[in-house]
Amino acid sequence: MKYWITGASSGIGQALAEQLAGQGHEVAVSARSEASLQALAARYPGQVQVFPTDTTDRQALAHAGTQIRARFEHLDVVVLNAGTCEYVDAADWDSELFERVMRTNFQGTVNCIEQALPLLRAGRRIRGARHRPVLAAVASSAAYLALTRAEAYGASKAAVQYLMEGLRVDLWAEGIDVCVINPGFVDTPLTAVNDFPMPAMLSTEQAATLIRRGLERHRAVIDFPKRLTWPLRALRHLPPKWRARLLQPTVRKPDEGASPP
Repeated sequence: MKYWITGASSGIGQALAEQLAGQGHEVAVSARSEASLQALAARYPGQVQVFPTDTTDRQALAHAGTQIRARFEHLDVVVLNAGTCEYVDAADWDSELFERVMRTNFQGTVNCIEQALPLLRAGRRIRGARHRPVLAAVASSAAYLALTRAEAYGASKAAVQYLMEGLRVDLWAEGIDVCVINPGFVDTPLTAVNDFPMPAMLSTEQAATLIRRGLERHRAVIDFPKRLTWPLRALRHLPPKWRARLLQPTVRKPDEGASPP
């Protein structure tokens, strides 16, 4: 099987690439940090191929797409994992923060899909009508419930979720399956800066295993851990004012500093 993983220089993307390469799959990896990608490829010679790029740069991404096509000819699974997180301070509103987060998390995903679809369609043609390639994108369990200071991050991930659910309808007849991945807290460089409680945190290896198994089963939604995602999904069905009152204890007070709640 031939995979393409973005955001593969660290965290979930790196752990997933390592597991897949360890199983003998061919894996194209992308991120802005070429050095980290090369170190990953050195551990799996012949299995991991490096295509460094910035997903927010359409021209650079198009070049990477051309290189992947020349090397792989087609893809079976694409996992769009590149992302970022910044927290919002409602008392000091910063619209540029929203633009940065949306550019990476949403528009970056859109840009990657432009390169991924021709490669997945080629996989369908080459491997036959019984083969269903998979287009997957990492959203977040934060998309299930609006949380304090996560307005930018959560909105960007909710946009990714909506995007992928719409594509699932559009691509079904083409024989391309679409998967949305909604992780909870995972021990990555992004969560390492958080100074608030992160319940049910998983390691990157645990997260990668759950994603890999879900992709193998062509699941439409992969979310984990259930002990976190199920309560979030249940809470969103409460009346809006009830949710706002219930979540008041999570709001950071002005004298508690500017770091996340």
